[in-house]
Amino acid sequence: MKAIKIALLDMNNNHTNQGMRNIKEITQAFKESADAVVEAEVFDVRFKNEMPDVDDFDIFISSGGPGNPHREGFDWEQPYADFLDRIWEHNKNSETKKFLFLICHSFQLASIHWKLGNICKRKSYSFGVMPIHKTYQGEDDFLLTNLPEPFYGVDSRAYQFIEPNHEIMEKMGMKIMALEKVRPHIHLERAIMAVRFSDEIFGTQFHPEADPEGMTENLKIEENREAMIESYGMEKYLETVDRMSDPDKILLTQAQILPGFLQYAAQEVTKDLTPA
Repeated sequence: MKAIKIALLDMNNNHTNQGMRNIKEITQAFKESADAVVEAEVFDVRFKNEMPDVDDFDIFISSGGPGNPHREGFDWEQPYADFLDRIWEHNKNSETKKFLFLICHSFQLASIHWKLGNICKRKSYSFGVMPIHKTYQGEDDFLLTNLPEPFYGVDSRAYQFIEPNHEIMEKMGMKIMALEKVRPHIHLERAIMAVRFSDEIFGTQFHPEADPEGMTENLKIEENREAMIESYGMEKYLETVDRMSDPDKILLTQAQILPGFLQYAAQEVTKDLTPA
């Protein structure tokens, strides 16, 4: 049987990032447990202008990364927009499907590209282990259904997706899957934390790949530590650090979402793969 081919899009622009380590580890674990042959290749999109050919791969995971998700005139921006359109058009016109998971920065890029709402800078940087609330549609989605309400994910962002354009989303068949924590004392719209863009494309504003080891490394960065203390207060910050290894929080999210996406995508892809 032909191999399942996975493209990992590194959107970190040559910045040290725990997310790509997590994504590679999850992909490697899937590769080792899969019934089919699995091949994975990394593309450094923002720093080296590397882009996968959509025709050459079955599954794509596009990482988070630093900086402004709006266009700033870099060489990689139009190829990435074309990449999103190619996957969308392929899935619309072909019986064989391509599967894409979008994380944080990539989620913001796609939401801007498809004009889904207001992707704007937050009043302050958000970093920490945050409660995430499923919508009624998210409750039924196979990637989220086995998680509690609320479930917990690592939040690390300077930007947010708010004020969704429901008309465009409905026209394109997209559904909001999750929202950020309820803050009754703050009169600000809750950010959108997950979207099912299509049967084949899913995205999260949070980091479903994150693990306690990565969180510990990230908290060594002063900006992250200060943002977390600002969000929680010192007592809650210390409690959160203490609970990072709680199996019911980010470890559960890490075990459910990306592995579930890979398993589902592989099942769908292998329906269409014929012996070489």
